[in-house]
Amino acid sequence: MSTSHHDHVGGRPWTQAREKWLLLTLAAIQFTAMLDFLIIMPLGPQYMRVFHIKPGQFGLMVSAYAISAGVAGVVASLFLDRLDRRPALLWLYFGFVVGTLLCALANTYPLLVIARVIAGAFGGVTGALILAIIGDMIPVERRGAAMGMVMSSFSVASICGVPIGLRLASDFDWHMPFYALSGLSLLVLVATAAVLPSLRRHLHHTREGGAARQLLNVIKHRNHQRSFLFMAVLTFMAFCMIPYISPYMVANVGLRENQLLYIYAIGGLFTVFTMNWVGRWADRSGKLRVFQICALSTVVPIVVLTNLPPVPLVVAVSVTTIFMIAMSSRMVPAMALMTVVVEPRYRGSFMSLNSSVQQFAAGLASLFSGFILGQSDTGQITHYFITGLCAVALAVWSIFIARSLRVVEETKVVGEPLAVEAI
Repeated sequence: MSTSHHDHVGGRPWTQAREKWLLLTLAAIQFTAMLDFLIIMPLGPQYMRVFHIKPGQFGLMVSAYAISAGVAGVVASLFLDRLDRRPALLWLYFGFVVGTLLCALANTYPLLVIARVIAGAFGGVTGALILAIIGDMIPVERRGAAMGMVMSSFSVASICGVPIGLRLASDFDWHMPFYALSGLSLLVLVATAAVLPSLRRHLHHTREGGAARQLLNVIKHRNHQRSFLFMAVLTFMAFCMIPYISPYMVANVGLRENQLLYIYAIGGLFTVFTMNWVGRWADRSGKLRVFQICALSTVVPIVVLTNLPPVPLVVAVSVTTIFMIAMSSRMVPAMALMTVVVEPRYRGSFMSLNSSVQQFAAGLASLFSGFILGQSDTGQITHYFITGLCAVALAVWSIFIARSLRVVEETKVVGEPLAVEAI
Protein backbone atom coordinates (compact mmCIF):
# COMPACT_ATOMS: atom_id res chain seq x y z
CA MET A 1 0.00 0.00 0.00
CA SER A 2 1.51 3.29 -0.99
CA THR A 3 1.78 6.11 1.48
CA SER A 4 2.03 9.83 0.84
CA HIS A 5 2.25 13.09 2.74
CA HIS A 6 -1.53 13.45 2.40
CA ASP A 7 -2.26 10.20 4.19
CA HIS A 8 -3.03 10.36 7.89
CA VAL A 9 -2.00 7.85 10.54
CA GLY A 10 -2.83 8.37 14.19
CA GLY A 11 -4.49 11.71 13.40
CA ARG A 12 -1.37 13.25 11.84
CA PRO A 13 0.02 13.35 8.28
CA TRP A 14 2.13 10.33 7.39
CA THR A 15 5.54 11.61 6.29
CA GLN A 16 8.79 9.89 5.39
CA ALA A 17 10.20 11.12 8.71
CA ARG A 18 7.45 9.22 10.55
CA GLU A 19 8.11 6.25 8.28
CA LYS A 20 11.75 6.23 9.40
CA TRP A 21 10.74 6.39 13.07
CA LEU A 22 8.39 3.48 12.48
CA LEU A 23 11.18 1.43 10.92
CA LEU A 24 13.59 2.30 13.75
CA THR A 25 11.00 1.16 16.30
CA LEU A 26 10.39 -2.09 14.46
CA ALA A 27 14.14 -2.61 14.11
CA ALA A 28 14.60 -2.18 17.88
CA ILE A 29 11.94 -4.80 18.58
CA GLN A 30 13.43 -7.13 16.00
CA PHE A 31 16.90 -6.60 17.51
CA THR A 32 15.82 -7.88 20.91
CA ALA A 33 13.86 -10.77 19.39
CA MET A 34 16.80 -11.81 17.23
CA LEU A 35 19.23 -11.50 20.13
CA ASP A 36 17.00 -13.73 22.27
CA PHE A 37 17.13 -16.35 19.54
CA LEU A 38 20.81 -15.87 18.64
CA ILE A 39 22.30 -15.92 22.12
CA ILE A 40 21.37 -19.57 22.60
CA MET A 41 23.62 -20.69 19.76
CA PRO A 42 27.06 -19.40 20.83
CA LEU A 43 26.26 -20.55 24.36
CA GLY A 44 25.78 -24.08 23.02
CA PRO A 45 29.17 -25.37 24.21
CA GLN A 46 28.48 -23.98 27.70
CA TYR A 47 25.01 -25.55 27.86
CA MET A 48 26.39 -28.89 26.72
CA ARG A 49 29.01 -28.73 29.45
CA VAL A 50 26.83 -27.37 32.29
CA PHE A 51 23.78 -29.56 31.67
CA HIS A 52 25.78 -32.57 30.41
CA ILE A 53 23.70 -32.77 27.23
CA LYS A 54 24.50 -34.03 23.73
CA PRO A 55 24.08 -32.21 20.36
CA GLY A 56 20.60 -33.67 19.89
CA GLN A 57 19.42 -32.33 23.26
CA PHE A 58 20.89 -28.92 22.45
CA GLY A 59 19.00 -29.08 19.15
CA LEU A 60 15.80 -29.68 21.13
CA MET A 61 16.48 -26.48 23.09
CA VAL A 62 16.72 -24.53 19.83
CA SER A 63 13.72 -26.23 18.23
CA ALA A 64 11.51 -25.73 21.33
CA TYR A 65 11.52 -21.98 20.70
CA ALA A 66 10.92 -22.42 16.97
CA ILE A 67 8.13 -25.00 17.13
CA SER A 68 6.34 -23.05 19.86
CA ALA A 69 6.52 -19.93 17.68
CA GLY A 70 5.10 -21.95 14.81
CA VAL A 71 2.09 -23.15 16.79
CA ALA A 72 1.44 -19.64 18.14
CA GLY A 73 1.64 -18.21 14.64
CA VAL A 74 -1.13 -20.51 13.42
CA VAL A 75 -3.37 -19.45 16.31
CA ALA A 76 -2.55 -15.76 15.82
CA SER A 77 -3.39 -15.95 12.12
CA LEU A 78 -7.05 -16.40 13.09
CA PHE A 79 -7.36 -12.89 14.49
CA LEU A 80 -4.26 -10.85 13.59
CA ASP A 81 -5.90 -9.10 10.62
CA ARG A 82 -8.90 -8.09 12.76
CA LEU A 83 -6.92 -6.04 15.28
CA ASP A 84 -5.26 -2.67 15.35
CA ARG A 85 -1.57 -3.44 14.76
CA ARG A 86 -0.47 -1.23 17.70
CA PRO A 87 -2.10 -3.02 20.68
CA ALA A 88 -1.46 -6.38 19.03
CA LEU A 89 2.25 -5.65 18.77
CA LEU A 90 2.50 -4.23 22.30
CA TRP A 91 0.79 -7.22 23.97
CA LEU A 92 2.77 -9.76 21.98
CA TYR A 93 6.02 -8.01 22.79
CA PHE A 94 5.09 -7.85 26.48
CA GLY A 95 4.65 -11.64 26.43
CA PHE A 96 8.07 -11.94 24.83
CA VAL A 97 9.63 -9.85 27.64
CA VAL A 98 8.06 -12.16 30.24
CA GLY A 99 9.30 -15.26 28.38
CA THR A 100 12.84 -13.90 28.24
CA LEU A 101 12.79 -13.19 31.97
CA LEU A 102 11.68 -16.78 32.61
CA CYS A 103 14.71 -17.97 30.62
CA ALA A 104 16.89 -16.00 33.02
CA LEU A 105 15.17 -17.54 36.05
CA ALA A 106 15.38 -21.16 34.80
CA ASN A 107 17.97 -23.26 36.64
CA THR A 108 17.61 -26.68 35.00
CA TYR A 109 17.58 -27.98 31.45
CA PRO A 110 13.82 -28.89 31.46
CA LEU A 111 12.85 -25.49 32.91
CA LEU A 112 14.96 -23.69 30.32
CA VAL A 113 13.27 -25.64 27.52
CA ILE A 114 9.85 -24.65 28.92
CA ALA A 115 10.92 -21.00 29.16
CA ARG A 116 12.11 -21.14 25.54
CA VAL A 117 8.66 -22.42 24.55
CA ILE A 118 7.02 -19.38 26.19
CA ALA A 119 9.48 -16.90 24.68
CA GLY A 120 9.04 -18.47 21.26
CA ALA A 121 5.24 -18.34 21.40
CA PHE A 122 5.31 -14.55 21.67
CA GLY A 123 8.57 -13.74 19.88
CA GLY A 124 7.69 -15.56 16.69
CA VAL A 125 4.32 -13.84 16.24
CA THR A 126 5.92 -10.48 17.05
CA GLY A 127 8.29 -10.96 14.13
CA ALA A 128 5.39 -11.85 11.81
CA LEU A 129 3.48 -8.74 12.83
CA ILE A 130 6.52 -6.57 12.11
CA LEU A 131 6.60 -7.90 8.54
CA ALA A 132 2.87 -7.27 8.14
CA ILE A 133 3.31 -3.65 9.28
CA ILE A 134 6.09 -3.12 6.75
CA GLY A 135 3.87 -4.56 4.03
CA ASP A 136 0.99 -2.27 5.10
CA MET A 137 2.88 0.99 5.49
CA ILE A 138 5.92 0.97 3.16
CA PRO A 139 5.48 1.49 -0.61
CA VAL A 140 6.68 -1.41 -2.72
CA GLU A 141 9.41 0.69 -4.36
CA ARG A 142 11.05 1.21 -0.94
CA ARG A 143 10.11 -2.11 0.63
CA GLY A 144 13.39 -3.86 -0.13
CA ALA A 145 15.39 -1.11 1.58
CA ALA A 146 12.94 -1.11 4.51
CA MET A 147 13.26 -4.86 4.87
CA GLY A 148 17.04 -4.58 4.74
CA MET A 149 16.99 -1.95 7.49
CA VAL A 150 14.78 -3.94 9.85
CA MET A 151 16.49 -7.25 9.10
CA SER A 152 19.92 -5.68 9.71
CA SER A 153 18.93 -5.88 13.38
CA PHE A 154 20.24 -9.45 13.04
CA SER A 155 23.63 -7.98 12.21
CA VAL A 156 23.54 -5.47 15.05
CA ALA A 157 22.57 -8.26 17.44
CA SER A 158 25.58 -10.24 16.20
CA ILE A 159 27.96 -7.28 16.49
CA CYS A 160 26.89 -5.91 19.87
CA GLY A 161 24.47 -8.25 21.57
CA VAL A 162 26.09 -11.65 21.13
CA PRO A 163 29.63 -10.57 22.18
CA ILE A 164 28.24 -8.73 25.20
CA GLY A 165 26.07 -11.74 26.04
CA LEU A 166 29.05 -14.08 25.76
CA ARG A 167 31.11 -11.79 27.97
CA LEU A 168 28.35 -11.67 30.59
CA ALA A 169 28.06 -15.46 30.47
CA SER A 170 31.84 -15.75 30.84
CA ASP A 171 32.13 -13.25 33.71
CA PHE A 172 28.99 -14.44 35.54
CA ASP A 173 27.00 -17.38 34.14
CA TRP A 174 24.58 -18.19 31.31
CA HIS A 175 21.64 -16.63 33.21
CA MET A 176 23.03 -13.10 33.05
CA PRO A 177 22.57 -12.47 29.27
CA PHE A 178 18.84 -13.18 29.66
CA TYR A 179 18.51 -10.85 32.65
CA ALA A 180 20.17 -8.09 30.63
CA LEU A 181 18.04 -8.80 27.56
CA SER A 182 14.75 -8.81 29.49
CA GLY A 183 15.66 -5.41 30.99
CA LEU A 184 16.55 -3.98 27.58
CA SER A 185 13.36 -5.39 26.06
CA LEU A 186 11.27 -3.73 28.77
CA LEU A 187 12.81 -0.35 27.84
CA VAL A 188 12.07 -0.98 24.15
CA LEU A 189 8.47 -1.87 25.06
CA VAL A 190 8.02 1.45 26.88
CA ALA A 191 9.56 3.38 23.98
CA THR A 192 7.37 1.54 21.47
CA ALA A 193 4.22 2.38 23.43
CA ALA A 194 5.26 6.05 23.36
CA VAL A 195 6.01 6.39 19.63
CA LEU A 196 3.98 3.75 17.75
CA PRO A 197 0.72 5.13 16.28
CA SER A 198 -2.51 3.26 15.79
CA LEU A 199 -2.20 1.23 12.56
CA ARG A 200 -5.63 0.32 11.18
CA ARG A 201 -5.26 0.61 7.40
CA HIS A 202 -5.63 -3.11 6.87
CA LEU A 203 -9.04 -2.94 8.60
CA HIS A 204 -10.43 -0.83 5.74
CA HIS A 205 -10.58 -3.90 3.52
CA THR A 206 -13.80 -5.86 3.68
CA ARG A 207 -13.78 -9.40 5.03
CA GLU A 208 -15.93 -12.34 4.08
CA GLY A 209 -16.90 -14.84 6.76
CA GLY A 210 -15.32 -15.34 10.16
CA ALA A 211 -11.77 -15.89 11.34
CA ALA A 212 -11.71 -19.54 10.31
CA ARG A 213 -12.93 -18.62 6.82
CA GLN A 214 -10.23 -15.95 6.64
CA LEU A 215 -7.57 -18.50 7.55
CA LEU A 216 -8.92 -20.99 5.03
CA ASN A 217 -8.82 -18.35 2.29
CA VAL A 218 -5.15 -17.74 3.04
CA ILE A 219 -4.20 -21.42 3.15
CA LYS A 220 -6.04 -22.62 0.05
CA HIS A 221 -4.53 -20.00 -2.29
CA ARG A 222 -2.01 -21.75 -4.56
CA ASN A 223 0.34 -18.78 -4.63
CA HIS A 224 0.35 -18.67 -0.83
CA GLN A 225 1.10 -22.39 -0.70
CA ARG A 226 4.12 -21.92 -2.97
CA SER A 227 5.23 -19.00 -0.79
CA PHE A 228 5.02 -21.10 2.36
CA LEU A 229 7.05 -23.85 0.70
CA PHE A 230 9.60 -21.25 -0.39
CA MET A 231 10.07 -20.00 3.18
CA ALA A 232 10.18 -23.52 4.59
CA VAL A 233 12.98 -24.50 2.22
CA LEU A 234 15.01 -21.36 2.95
CA THR A 235 14.65 -21.75 6.70
CA PHE A 236 15.34 -25.48 6.80
CA MET A 237 18.43 -24.83 4.70
CA ALA A 238 19.81 -22.40 7.28
CA PHE A 239 18.88 -24.15 10.51
CA CYS A 240 20.24 -27.54 9.67
CA MET A 241 23.66 -25.83 10.04
CA ILE A 242 23.50 -22.58 12.02
CA PRO A 243 22.67 -23.89 15.54
CA TYR A 244 25.73 -26.14 15.45
CA ILE A 245 28.32 -23.65 14.18
CA SER A 246 29.54 -22.79 17.67
CA PRO A 247 29.85 -26.40 18.93
CA TYR A 248 31.61 -27.34 15.68
CA MET A 249 34.02 -24.40 15.92
CA VAL A 250 34.99 -25.37 19.47
CA ALA A 251 35.08 -29.15 19.10
CA ASN A 252 36.42 -29.53 15.54
CA VAL A 253 38.08 -26.29 14.44
CA GLY A 254 39.83 -25.72 17.76
CA LEU A 255 38.50 -22.33 18.84
CA ARG A 256 38.12 -21.48 22.50
CA GLU A 257 34.66 -20.55 23.79
CA ASN A 258 35.73 -16.96 24.43
CA GLN A 259 36.84 -16.65 20.78
CA LEU A 260 33.33 -17.30 19.46
CA LEU A 261 32.44 -13.65 19.96
CA TYR A 262 34.77 -12.75 17.05
CA ILE A 263 32.70 -14.92 14.71
CA TYR A 264 29.47 -13.13 15.55
CA ALA A 265 30.89 -9.62 15.96
CA ILE A 266 32.86 -9.55 12.70
CA GLY A 267 30.26 -11.45 10.71
CA GLY A 268 27.53 -9.17 12.01
CA LEU A 269 29.56 -6.04 11.25
CA PHE A 270 29.88 -6.99 7.59
CA THR A 271 26.23 -7.99 7.23
CA VAL A 272 25.05 -4.60 8.55
CA PHE A 273 26.36 -3.10 5.33
CA THR A 274 25.68 -5.99 2.97
CA MET A 275 22.03 -6.49 3.98
CA ASN A 276 21.19 -2.81 3.48
CA TRP A 277 23.09 -2.76 0.18
CA VAL A 278 21.32 -5.90 -1.02
CA GLY A 279 17.95 -4.36 -0.08
CA ARG A 280 18.63 -1.29 -2.25
CA TRP A 281 20.01 -3.53 -5.02
CA ALA A 282 16.80 -5.59 -4.95
CA ASP A 283 14.69 -2.43 -5.29
CA ARG A 284 16.72 -1.35 -8.33
CA SER A 285 17.33 -4.63 -10.13
CA GLY A 286 14.37 -6.78 -9.10
CA LYS A 287 13.82 -8.86 -6.01
CA LEU A 288 13.59 -12.17 -7.85
CA ARG A 289 16.77 -11.61 -9.84
CA VAL A 290 18.76 -10.56 -6.78
CA PHE A 291 17.44 -13.50 -4.76
CA GLN A 292 18.62 -15.99 -7.38
CA ILE A 293 22.13 -14.53 -7.37
CA CYS A 294 22.30 -14.46 -3.57
CA ALA A 295 20.98 -18.03 -3.26
CA LEU A 296 23.68 -19.34 -5.60
CA SER A 297 26.33 -17.42 -3.66
CA THR A 298 25.67 -19.57 -0.57
CA VAL A 299 26.88 -22.85 -2.11
CA VAL A 300 30.65 -22.46 -1.72
CA PRO A 301 30.56 -20.99 1.84
CA ILE A 302 28.27 -23.84 2.96
CA VAL A 303 30.59 -26.53 1.61
CA VAL A 304 33.71 -24.91 3.08
CA LEU A 305 32.17 -24.26 6.51
CA THR A 306 30.74 -27.74 7.04
CA ASN A 307 34.07 -29.37 6.10
CA LEU A 308 36.38 -26.94 7.92
CA PRO A 309 39.37 -28.63 9.62
CA PRO A 310 41.41 -27.13 12.49
CA VAL A 311 42.56 -23.70 11.25
CA PRO A 312 43.83 -20.43 12.76
CA LEU A 313 41.25 -18.04 14.20
CA VAL A 314 41.58 -15.59 11.29
CA VAL A 315 40.72 -18.30 8.77
CA ALA A 316 37.75 -19.54 10.80
CA VAL A 317 36.39 -16.01 11.16
CA SER A 318 36.87 -15.33 7.44
CA VAL A 319 34.91 -18.45 6.50
CA THR A 320 32.05 -17.80 8.92
CA THR A 321 31.86 -14.13 7.87
CA ILE A 322 31.47 -15.02 4.19
CA PHE A 323 28.89 -17.62 5.19
CA MET A 324 26.89 -15.06 7.19
CA ILE A 325 27.02 -12.51 4.38
CA ALA A 326 25.74 -15.03 1.85
CA MET A 327 23.02 -16.50 4.06
CA SER A 328 21.68 -13.16 5.28
CA SER A 329 21.78 -11.55 1.83
CA ARG A 330 19.42 -14.09 0.29
CA MET A 331 16.81 -13.42 2.98
CA VAL A 332 16.43 -9.70 2.22
CA PRO A 333 14.96 -10.09 -1.29
CA ALA A 334 13.18 -13.27 -0.18
CA MET A 335 11.28 -11.46 2.60
CA ALA A 336 10.56 -8.52 0.29
CA LEU A 337 9.03 -11.01 -2.15
CA MET A 338 6.76 -12.27 0.62
CA THR A 339 5.14 -8.83 0.97
CA VAL A 340 4.03 -8.74 -2.68
CA VAL A 341 2.51 -12.20 -3.07
CA VAL A 342 -0.52 -11.54 -0.85
CA GLU A 343 -3.42 -9.08 -0.85
CA PRO A 344 -3.27 -6.44 1.92
CA ARG A 345 -6.48 -7.75 3.55
CA TYR A 346 -4.79 -11.12 4.14
CA ARG A 347 -1.31 -9.82 4.93
CA GLY A 348 -1.39 -10.16 8.72
CA SER A 349 -2.75 -13.70 8.62
CA PHE A 350 -0.41 -14.62 5.81
CA MET A 351 2.65 -13.26 7.60
CA SER A 352 1.67 -15.01 10.81
CA LEU A 353 1.27 -18.32 8.98
CA ASN A 354 4.46 -17.63 7.06
CA SER A 355 6.27 -17.06 10.35
CA SER A 356 4.82 -20.32 11.64
CA VAL A 357 6.11 -22.15 8.58
CA GLN A 358 9.56 -20.67 9.15
CA GLN A 359 9.56 -21.56 12.82
CA PHE A 360 8.35 -25.11 12.20
CA ALA A 361 11.03 -25.50 9.52
CA ALA A 362 13.71 -24.14 11.87
CA GLY A 363 12.64 -26.49 14.65
CA LEU A 364 12.49 -29.52 12.36
CA ALA A 365 15.85 -28.64 10.84
CA SER A 366 17.48 -28.43 14.27
CA LEU A 367 16.00 -31.78 15.24
CA PHE A 368 16.95 -33.27 11.85
CA SER A 369 20.58 -32.25 12.26
CA GLY A 370 20.55 -33.31 15.89
CA PHE A 371 19.73 -36.87 14.78
CA ILE A 372 22.39 -36.82 12.05
CA LEU A 373 25.21 -35.30 14.09
CA GLY A 374 27.15 -37.26 16.65
CA GLN A 375 30.24 -36.99 18.83
CA SER A 376 33.44 -38.94 18.50
CA ASP A 377 35.38 -40.34 21.45
CA THR A 378 37.47 -37.17 21.41
CA GLY A 379 34.38 -34.94 21.58
CA GLN A 380 34.37 -33.81 17.94
CA ILE A 381 31.10 -33.22 16.06
CA THR A 382 30.63 -35.85 13.33
CA HIS A 383 28.64 -35.85 10.05
CA TYR A 384 28.37 -32.04 9.88
CA PHE A 385 29.23 -32.20 6.17
CA ILE A 386 25.98 -34.12 5.53
CA THR A 387 23.94 -31.15 6.72
CA GLY A 388 25.96 -28.99 4.32
CA LEU A 389 25.07 -31.20 1.36
CA CYS A 390 21.40 -31.01 2.30
CA ALA A 391 21.64 -27.21 2.47
CA VAL A 392 23.22 -26.96 -0.98
CA ALA A 393 20.41 -29.04 -2.51
CA LEU A 394 17.80 -26.84 -0.82
CA ALA A 395 19.51 -23.65 -2.05
CA VAL A 396 19.13 -24.81 -5.65
CA TRP A 397 15.52 -25.91 -5.10
CA SER A 398 14.62 -22.51 -3.58
CA ILE A 399 15.49 -20.77 -6.85
CA PHE A 400 12.98 -22.86 -8.80
CA ILE A 401 10.27 -22.22 -6.21
CA ALA A 402 10.94 -18.45 -6.25
CA ARG A 403 10.47 -18.36 -10.01
CA SER A 404 6.98 -19.84 -9.62
CA LEU A 405 5.73 -17.11 -7.26
CA ARG A 406 3.30 -14.52 -8.60
CA VAL A 407 2.90 -10.93 -7.49
CA VAL A 408 -0.35 -9.53 -6.07
CA GLU A 409 -0.22 -5.76 -5.69
CA GLU A 410 -2.98 -3.20 -5.56
CA THR A 411 -1.76 -1.63 -8.79
CA LYS A 412 -1.15 -4.90 -10.60
CA VAL A 413 -3.22 -7.68 -12.06
CA VAL A 414 -3.65 -10.66 -9.76
CA GLY A 415 -1.54 -13.56 -10.99
CA GLU A 416 1.00 -11.47 -12.89
CA PRO A 417 4.30 -13.39 -12.86
CA LEU A 418 7.13 -12.02 -10.78
CA ALA A 419 9.59 -12.44 -13.60
CA VAL A 420 7.96 -9.93 -15.90
CA GLU A 421 9.38 -6.87 -14.16
CA ALA A 422 11.72 -5.72 -11.42
CA ILE A 423 9.75 -6.89 -8.40
